[in-house]
Amino acid sequence: MSKERGLVRQVLKTFFASLMPRTARRKLVGEDYYGTKYYQDPEASGVRGRSFVPVNKDNFQQELPAEWEAWLRYRRQQPPTDEECKANYNAMIEKKKNAAELDAKYAIEKGTSIEMPKEKRGFESFPTYDEYKNQGRNYHQEKYNKQKNDN
Repeated sequence: MSKERGLVRQVLKTFFASLMPRTARRKLVGEDYYGTKYYQDPEASGVRGRSFVPVNKDNFQQELPAEWEAWLRYRRQQPPTDEECKANYNAMIEKKKNAAELDAKYAIEKGTSIEMPKEKRGFESFPTYDEYKNQGRNYHQEKYNKQKNDN
């Protein structure tokens, strides 16, 4: 019978603990150069212990620095340091600058100019096909003309 009491006690204890408000257990570990904040909850088990809060919560396609993403996915134990983040950011900027210079150099050799494609927004970004251009707009008129030609 003592095991049953222990079970009931454990169930009641868990139930009352679930009713209590959760205290802020997670602590701020760091922030990246985009402004995203990274947290760790030492009491959480498994993969739920590390999280982040983005600056713009509506942007679901935001970039995460590689070192912070590795920390979030448990590929590294320690969070990245500020010096490491700054060094990687400077290397990224340098690579982008070198890539732009190479593109300009090859464009001059080919005799073409580099123009970045304009970003299409809205319905312009979808492809258009001639056979589907006026789909369903002149349906009754076309049906009437077809019947008239058949007679």
